[in-house]
Amino acid sequence: MYEYISHSTKETKRLAKKLARLLTPGDVITLKGDLGAGKTTFTQGMALGLSISEVVSSPTFTIIKEYKGTLPLYHIDAYRLEYSDEDIGFLEYFDGKGISVVEWPQFIEDFLPDERLIITITLYDEQFRKLTFQPKGAHYEQITKRLLNDNGIRELE
Repeated sequence: MYEYISHSTKETKRLAKKLARLLTPGDVITLKGDLGAGKTTFTQGMALGLSISEVVSSPTFTIIKEYKGTLPLYHIDAYRLEYSDEDIGFLEYFDGKGISVVEWPQFIEDFLPDERLIITITLYDEQFRKLTFQPKGAHYEQITKRLLNDNGIRELE
């Protein structure tokens, strides 16, 4: 696991932008954290890295929003699926031509691929956040290490 301390929303977006530029079609990023922790802020930064000009907002009421950029971004908010067993076509996104970002992944755990990058965001105050990166699979380990080399992410013992 790896850890990064962000001191501002701008810094969080900048890190996410850099991450997005390392991703390839079919990559899946899950974002865990309490309400207001910065999951959508992180996704907005990823959108910048994919040259998406649309305003990125939480897809809470639509569950999935698609954005077009250098790669498509599939922004999934699984919060409203907490008590649902229904597969609404997640594999089409996870195996698709874009990047999938899943907020509240614990509610669709059975549908998520085994290999993915799990990011947990812990909010300490309005600006200060801890981001923990847990890569699952060699591909995501490599991506995280590339991000680590350029951005002061430290590996946890």
